[in-house]
Amino acid sequence: MRINMIAMGNKMPSWVSAAYQDYAKRLTDACALKLIEIALKKRGKQQDLKQLRQQEGAAMLTAIPKNTHIIALDTKGHCWDTITLSQQLKTWFSLGQNISLLIGGPEGLAPQCLEKAQQCWSLSPLTFPHPLVRVIVAEQLYRAYSLLRGHPYHK
Repeated sequence: MRINMIAMGNKMPSWVSAAYQDYAKRLTDACALKLIEIALKKRGKQQDLKQLRQQEGAAMLTAIPKNTHIIALDTKGHCWDTITLSQQLKTWFSLGQNISLLIGGPEGLAPQCLEKAQQCWSLSPLTFPHPLVRVIVAEQLYRAYSLLRGHPYHK
């Protein structure tokens, strides 16, 4: 199974890229993590942020590979503890499809992305900076996968 992390923003600080890569490379081919970055539209004082979010959402939907199970990351989604996430991962394996995780930009996900998603996952009721979400999600996926495999990473 491949998990596509489709995330807004492509100019991340080096620590974000390094941390993401560290966890992504720990996952095996059985649960490979692939990052698909979409450039944010330029923001200015006179920009209509709602319209920008719609345009970015359209770009995200275009980037979703065919025949994938889509999961939107949003504060209104389901909060899962590590055990529940590992069970979700097991369920995703059983679907026989790849997974696409949608991570929005500074204004969150566009409504059309939320509508297209089959599931909605919340990392926390807190709002995190979108670059940090990549790292948190990659680490949590590795932790959940480790738990399924009986690896001692999750203590």
